Amino acid sequence: MGTDTLHNELKVMIIETLDLEDIGPDDIDDEAPLFNDGLGLDSIDALEIGVALQKRYGIKLDPETDDVKQYFASIVDLARLVASQRGGTPT
Repeated sequence: MGTDTLHNELKVMIIETLDLEDIGPDDIDDEAPLFNDGLGLDSIDALEIGVALQKRYGIKLDPETDDVKQYFASIVDLARLVASQRGGTPT
């Protein structure tokens, strides 16, 4: 799966999971922060995204041992996480 495809898939997943109205995949910058200044997501949103990642990609994150904050920084970082869990790297 190409990087653009994975990035778009993650954007759609976030939009659907969080019921973000009036936002499309093209409105989310791949490098922009997802929290605070970026999309303005919060910790509850992070939990919902984590559940969606587990359901869709089988990714399980342990907040005690994984640096979850770095994975959720941007679409690019989420794509790296998904690719690493799949045993590859985004191209």
